[in-house]
Amino acid sequence: MPHSLKTLIASMSMSLLLTTGVAQAQDKDTVEIKIPENSVLSDGVIDKKEMARYLVIANRQLAYLAEQATEEYQDRIKPEGTPMPSGWMLMKDGVTVKELKLDESAKGAPANVRVVMFRAALKSIARRGQINAAGILYAGQMSEENPQKVLVMEHEHRLGISGNKFVPYEADGGKVKYSQSVTKEKPFQMFYDSKTDAPEVSG
Repeated sequence: MPHSLKTLIASMSMSLLLTTGVAQAQDKDTVEIKIPENSVLSDGVIDKKEMARYLVIANRQLAYLAEQATEEYQDRIKPEGTPMPSGWMLMKDGVTVKELKLDESAKGAPANVRVVMFRAALKSIARRGQINAAGILYAGQMSEENPQKVLVMEHEHRLGISGNKFVPYEADGGKVKYSQSVTKEKPFQMFYDSKTDAPEVSG
């Protein structure tokens, strides 16, 4: 794996942990990546210690999804032009990552329309309980005034994490160099209709 991609993934992983306030060290042998069926979402009420453990799992799964998706997407980033958005899913086994392909109706659609289509498609899959996490990757310019290129990953996890990650980058020939990422919370759009619908710590 290229050094710049390793740096990006490390940055994304730490940022995800800090976003949820669960940056404490955990024993890898005591945390399973596969989330047990009906253990969290059955009644929506669990204690703080158990929720913290699940948030660690969710963050690891989001970091894993980001690593797999970014490694694939990086090959599409060129010095000239901007790659089209792509959608990604972490399946229920917590290991399998699949790219979501849009149907023929997306042919010729601009990037912003494709992002909306990915959100709708991932929402449909997420609401049927078929995936643990979802992400949409796209690249673009920071703003009209700022020409800095930035890689954006919208990500959500069924355990109640939703955020946008912004990663400035430079594409030089066949290499992509990333800068420090910034993560901001975003409204739920795929797994839940609002934050109040997501699992919360009780008591």
